[in-house]
Amino acid sequence: MKILQLFPVLALFVVSCSSITVATDFDNTTDFKTYKTYAFYKTGIDKVELSDLDKKRILRAIDTTLQAKGFSKSDSPDFLVNISTKVEKNVNVNQFNYGFGYGWGRGWNPYFGMNNASVTTTTEGVLTIDFIDAKKKELFWQGNGTGYLTSNQAKKDKVAAEFVSQILAKYPPEKN
Repeated sequence: MKILQLFPVLALFVVSCSSITVATDFDNTTDFKTYKTYAFYKTGIDKVELSDLDKKRILRAIDTTLQAKGFSKSDSPDFLVNISTKVEKNVNVNQFNYGFGYGWGRGWNPYFGMNNASVTTTTEGVLTIDFIDAKKKELFWQGNGTGYLTSNQAKKDKVAAEFVSQILAKYPPEKN
């Protein structure tokens, strides 16, 4: 019975840890059907402050996702793909006070109890993927994904792929 009571809390924890918030923006005048081939914007990607291994993970995930959508890599691309990243550490402090007693106001109060505090840290990352028209050298689409990162070596590929797939799920955009 205790497991059933704990299940919703565990499910919420798992869902909240794996969720990625995605936001996109694009130029409304763009005809997205004209873009069929891509290449990575090496100059921009080289400036990203991220380990080479993490860059490879992200670029592989972008390659896989774009090719699954029917795009192909080319030496003379229709658009360039650039990435940027930002990482923030969040510190969460939770304090629990409990006890019993009586009294009110200032002054004497025979209240006594326990104080507990817990401190947790999480690492949140933002991955931005830019699509730049290769001829005009203008940004025409941008997607941002914000979510929790992992330092677990076995899960890094999965996290990178999840970020990329959720961001690129919004491309091409539906115009209103």
